[in-house]
Amino acid sequence: MNVIQVWEHLLKWGIAQNPGLPSDPSSYSKDDFNILKNTLQQFIPFIKFFNLNHKEFLNKVYPYKKIIPKDLRENLIKHFKDQSDNKPESKIITKEINSKSIDSKIITFQHAELISKWINRLENTDKMNSPYEFKLILRGSRDGFSPRKFHKICDYQPHTISIIKVKDSDEIFGGYNPIIWKSDHGSFGTTKDSFIFSFKNKENVEENILSRAKYEEYAICNDSNFGSAFGCYEFVLCGGDNMGAETVCYGSVGEFSKSSVEEYEVFQIMNN
Repeated sequence: MNVIQVWEHLLKWGIAQNPGLPSDPSSYSKDDFNILKNTLQQFIPFIKFFNLNHKEFLNKVYPYKKIIPKDLRENLIKHFKDQSDNKPESKIITKEINSKSIDSKIITFQHAELISKWINRLENTDKMNSPYEFKLILRGSRDGFSPRKFHKICDYQPHTISIIKVKDSDEIFGGYNPIIWKSDHGSFGTTKDSFIFSFKNKENVEENILSRAKYEEYAICNDSNFGSAFGCYEFVLCGGDNMGAETVCYGSVGEFSKSSVEEYEVFQIMNN
């Protein structure tokens, strides 16, 4: 199913859970919207609204705007208003990997295959029938390195991998966030499935370090002043607007330090 079909099925299911709700949102009372919002609130962050076109959003989503969290709703309205003004669309939809390639300037299909195993908690030597699909949603050299740009593109996108290539080095650092990013001021996201990792040499996938979240309640850091941030700022991208001026701090996957970033990519992980 495409995104609009998923949204329509979710609405149909939510209304079915509350038989008293009208099928036409134009007749909803404030209480009706609150009932539907409470039923669907845990699922809404997983709908990729930014992948819709302007018409789909206006006709199918906007009538239900009152059930969407305020910050997400405002970002969506601004995003689709920009589209209607003929401004460039958010670069969410990009190339998909085929059986032996990935749209990346940093990692190869072999890296993606190993990261897919880590997501499934498999051992490096285990076989995996179908690695995940890595969809590029942000590239620093193309979209910018600033925290503002990161949050504009990546907020409310679940299952993301952030990858950083260190300047004048073969080192790669990264992290997996199974839940969503938010533009908060130092709040934490709880998950047991996030992890950070490093490859000492990008040419050798076997030379790696994997570190899983130790404290679930502090696994993901949501801070509008930074880009990707894991743990208690254990692995965080501090941003600027120009390539090469950014720094990344890292702890349990490498010696704690600050390094210039040559390239930065964020992928959304999907079932292939």
